[in-house]
Amino acid sequence: MSRRAPRPLIMSVWQGHSQSNRHDQRSRWAERGSAIVEFHFLGILLLVPLVYIMLAILDVQRTAYGVTQAAREAGRIYVVTGDEAAARTAAAVALGDHDVEPAEVELTFHCDADPCYQPGGEVTVTVASSVPLPLVPDVLAGVANAEIPVSARHVAVGAVP
Repeated sequence: MSRRAPRPLIMSVWQGHSQSNRHDQRSRWAERGSAIVEFHFLGILLLVPLVYIMLAILDVQRTAYGVTQAAREAGRIYVVTGDEAAARTAAAVALGDHDVEPAEVELTFHCDADPCYQPGGEVTVTVASSVPLPLVPDVLAGVANAEIPVSARHVAVGAVP
């Protein structure tokens, strides 16, 4: 019987290291490309809510601009002409410029004096609307509070002769 000489400790550690190194290389090849997939998954996961929030904010801002301009224009026309129908038409044109439906807007006039149309009289025009959140179905819109209220007020003073 021939006995084999025991291997030196350094040699066995070196061989074990090379085997685990091969295993690491195999696992690296198996996971190759997974970082790209994870990056895209997390990117989409974070990007979708961000885009939704931006759509909602831009919709509210568009309506706020339209409501503000409608209140200003309606007040100017009303103190110059004294005609409420002309003021409502001016408000509808201003709302149309910002792609806001005039039918969905509440427009009120309040005068501080009687009669309303007189020199130096103040006319307060209030325009109110609500912006539905984007991509919310009509079924859920009634159940949840899925609208953001937007309003503007403008005080116009009649010209003193």
